[in-house]
Amino acid sequence: MSMSDIWLNKINWSDDGLVQVVAQEANSKKVLMVAWMNREALKLTVETSEAHYWSRSRKKLWHKGEESGHVQKVKEIHLDCDEDVLLLAVEQVGGISCHTGRHNCFFNKFENGQWVVDAPVIKSPGEIYKK
Repeated sequence: MSMSDIWLNKINWSDDGLVQVVAQEANSKKVLMVAWMNREALKLTVETSEAHYWSRSRKKLWHKGEESGHVQKVKEIHLDCDEDVLLLAVEQVGGISCHTGRHNCFFNKFENGQWVVDAPVIKSPGEIYKK
């Protein structure tokens, strides 16, 4: 580890080398999504000013928006008091942060004993992810 990477040691990384990350829209303060980062993802995020995460399901690094174009431009990074959660203040390019094509990932609202979808799909995933 280089001297320039010492700042990474302040983070209370989980046993599997990850830290939970909350991405919040800088202007509206709306929580967009929750994800994970490893050291490499956080270093890339700092170096590029765009969010990079660690996919636990795919077991690989990913640049948010690498396929969709909906990158997150990072304005600020905060570490919580227990030093085990990061908060990113981001500008969400394209206004879509969720892979379902919605503005954010928190579109299921608990209401009257059931889960109700309370946010529209802005763009269908089929249009976003053309494989």
